[in-house]
Amino acid sequence: MVENFKVIDEEASYNSDDFKIKGSEFITSASDRSGFIIDEKEQLVFAGRSNAGKSSLINSLLNRKKLAKTSNTPGKTRLVNYFLINENFYFVDLPGYGYASVPKTEREKWRRLTENFFEGNDRLRLAFSIVDIRHKPTENDMMLIDTFDFFNIPQIVILSKKDKLSNNKAFVQVKMFKKLLADKKSIVEIIPYSSVKHFNRGKVIKIIGEYLTDIDLEEYDDRDQ
Repeated sequence: MVENFKVIDEEASYNSDDFKIKGSEFITSASDRSGFIIDEKEQLVFAGRSNAGKSSLINSLLNRKKLAKTSNTPGKTRLVNYFLINENFYFVDLPGYGYASVPKTEREKWRRLTENFFEGNDRLRLAFSIVDIRHKPTENDMMLIDTFDFFNIPQIVILSKKDKLSNNKAFVQVKMFKKLLADKKSIVEIIPYSSVKHFNRGKVIKIIGEYLTDIDLEEYDDRDQ
């Protein structure tokens, strides 16, 4: 519940044996369920409004500039994109949603695509709901968060674009989000994030390591520094 949320607002140091992202590569894109990857590897899913900074977040976490492609035309990405991380698990980038200029038929297609992705996917370990920290969550933002609730998927709410606000304003916005999301049982963290400054990158990566079950942290020692 929200009263136990850790509202992360500053970086911290980590031990050398903490989980690290050491490699990443784009694998494939899927336009329907026939293209979904179904194998033994675990998956972490990223979802958010088309202009909320989802691709920028993925690039920041992977320490890559252009692996997840950003677009000046929100709503352009209409595929489920898979990235293999550490040769061990996937980041899955879902299509952006809720952009007004996209035809209603396309928005409905995206909705069906994402719902098909969740149904019966037993390799999902964690979801990231990306919401712009500067604004109150939209109806579509809330629907996304409710979807993860419905499928009982633990989710981290990433409040993106933190660098565009003062610390005082960001504090106010985080407090507002905590209040609005107080009844969402699937939410385990609310994290303000800046992809420009990589603010809170280390903390997010540490959480990722905690939710993956198919990794051996003994592999991550001082030799990987």
